Amino acid sequence: MRYPQGGGFTAERRAFRERIRLEAAERFAVGDASSLIAKALRVSVRSVQRWRRSWQEGGQAALRSKGPASLPKLSPELFAVLEQELDKGAVAHGWPDQTWTLSRIKTLIGRRFHKSITLSGISQMLRRNGWSHQVPDRRALERHEQAVAGWVKETWPQVEARRRRSMPGSSSRTRPGSR
Repeated sequence: MRYPQGGGFTAERRAFRERIRLEAAERFAVGDASSLIAKALRVSVRSVQRWRRSWQEGGQAALRSKGPASLPKLSPELFAVLEQELDKGAVAHGWPDQTWTLSRIKTLIGRRFHKSITLSGISQMLRRNGWSHQVPDRRALERHEQAVAGWVKETWPQVEARRRRSMPGSSSRTRPGSR
């Protein structure tokens, strides 16, 4: 998978790709054609040509992995602090209910760490660290059981669509009896 959980290549995947490039470098030294190398390594000819240019300019060192494209916005230590803050609940941070939304988490990160992360970046960071989106662990503190029971008895039957009887009919709305 190219971007596992939205975060670029894993360390294992980067090492695998580096091994392929270094194997291509060995074949460059022998003098193999780009098309043969591409077929043997199961990559595109264009990639092999790009690697060959890099290899000619900088040797094998030019084909080594340069590490992840970017470092995470929050280090593991800061993410641990964020988890502690999230465990305190949204009410402890001044919101009227216990729901953590991405925008609230963004505000919390800004207040606590003085960093700005996009909503999609926050979502990816949370998923990467095993968090799911907006799924409460328990029922809301503000839940009113009698109101819920009344809604289920009175309102829900009206909202729920009545099911059609299974009987022969027509798909035409204008001529229901035709076939």
